[in-house]
Amino acid sequence: MQAIGLAPVDWIIIGVYFAFVLGIGMYLRKFTSSKEDFFLAGRKNSSWVAGIAFLSANLGALELLGMTGNTFKYGMYVAHFYWIGAIPAMLFLGVYMMPFYYSSKINSIPGYLKLRFDEKTRVLNGISFAIMTLLVSGINLYAMALVLHTFLGWNWDYSMWASAITVALYVALSGLMSAIFTEIIQFFLIWFGLFLVSILGIIEIGSLKEIITRINEVSTQVSFTTLWSTSSDPTKNGMFIHWSGIVLGLGFVLSFGYWTTDFLVVQRAFSAKDLRAARMTPILASFFKMALPFIVILAGLIAIVLSDDPRSGFALLHDGGTVNYDSALPLLIARYYPSGLAGLGVTALLAGFMAGQAGNISAFNTVWTYDIYKSVLNRNATDAHLLWMGRVSTIVGVVLSLVTAYWAKSFPSIMDYMQAIFSWVNAPLFATMLLGMFLWWITPNGAFWGLVTGMLSSFLMYMGVKFHWLAESVMTMSGVQSDMATNFWRAWWAWLICASVTITVSTFTKKKPKEELVGLVKGLTEENLDRHLPFVRRPEFYALISLIVLIVLNILFW
Repeated sequence: MQAIGLAPVDWIIIGVYFAFVLGIGMYLRKFTSSKEDFFLAGRKNSSWVAGIAFLSANLGALELLGMTGNTFKYGMYVAHFYWIGAIPAMLFLGVYMMPFYYSSKINSIPGYLKLRFDEKTRVLNGISFAIMTLLVSGINLYAMALVLHTFLGWNWDYSMWASAITVALYVALSGLMSAIFTEIIQFFLIWFGLFLVSILGIIEIGSLKEIITRINEVSTQVSFTTLWSTSSDPTKNGMFIHWSGIVLGLGFVLSFGYWTTDFLVVQRAFSAKDLRAARMTPILASFFKMALPFIVILAGLIAIVLSDDPRSGFALLHDGGTVNYDSALPLLIARYYPSGLAGLGVTALLAGFMAGQAGNISAFNTVWTYDIYKSVLNRNATDAHLLWMGRVSTIVGVVLSLVTAYWAKSFPSIMDYMQAIFSWVNAPLFATMLLGMFLWWITPNGAFWGLVTGMLSSFLMYMGVKFHWLAESVMTMSGVQSDMATNFWRAWWAWLICASVTITVSTFTKKKPKEELVGLVKGLTEENLDRHLPFVRRPEFYALISLIVLIVLNILFW
């Protein structure tokens, strides 16, 4: 493939960024003297610092390349991942779930499962989360390699190793502390480095109205420019999905399963200095999350218009005859950014991938060290030994991520790959967490066997569709076949199976005494959160504002 190429000034910008990131890791190492510093950043962060890091950890390859590429593939329906598929869950985490997480002083989500249920449920989730994290880490390494491959012409192997070594070094030096500091820097780099793509695209095409008009002229049978108005008929929208699949599969199961149980993002809220700051973390992040479609979704729509215009000379990359949807954003940067600005754009992309990768690795080393190594392999490990194990597991995690990166490369869209992984692990876990947090009589055995059944059923459904043992139309309850619709519905069925088995087994097995569940289950815990504060300073007030903005956005783009 012909490399797009960068000027010397672009190389300087990229080099300065990498040197700065590694320098931060080395500087913060002297402040990382305890396991709490390494795994929880000392629990000293304000809600703004934790909130930006919370969102930045999510701003990896999935958000940038994946969502832009998926907009090219599915149209504006991808905005559902940001609005119905994120905001309600983020607000629910801040208002209802964070008090249980933060007050119990746990180090990880599996740590909560141990307190609420038992050791075997904790270890099961720890292992499944560790595997999922490594699979997702591979996405970020692949995406970083795609950018280096696209702009510089480097081969895939060299690109992936260069990306992996940088992340391994700065996370191993000071753990979550360096990850959060660099995530904050990366957050602003992403906004300033990529927002101009949408602005220049609108200028070239004419206006936002012109973009929508030209897409509608090309796509007359299927709508690529609406959110809900065509959702009652799956054949009329780009994702080929009914509104019920969006609400149940994405809006409820996948969204809540990710934002409320995925330790990758929740870990940032754990680093907050107090409970109010921890509750405000996902609520503040929700406002930035709602604005992201104006970068990635709009860029995807611009790519659609340009690719349908033979005079533009714009076309996505092809790998082995397959369209690489994830190449849309790098190619737009190459199209619009001159020397110097191109370096900033590439740096913004790399910053996003490194933020996602650092988030995955810092979450992996925590869960491995506390919920697998200390829980099963070495229960008497000292704090110093656990700190050493955290650094070792960081290096091992990055190496294993290289293996999964090659698997991610085989998928035409990393978003399809990502949602498949989430439906295996997060969907059933959300059922376990929701039932355990709100119903005191859910038992340890009920939680364990429900989680096992839910994860196994989801994976079997995935394999069934992949090898044509099960028709997609059966799972989605429609005559239309769509990879994303299948992901949404598989998540819903996995959640339902897990919840049903958990309730059934809990009915016939021994329950934990109520006194052991104080602080872990709603209804058994004294609720006096922020009662001394006026309503306008409480997290609930800001959550209400976020919810109102969400409703307005959905109406505007109906």
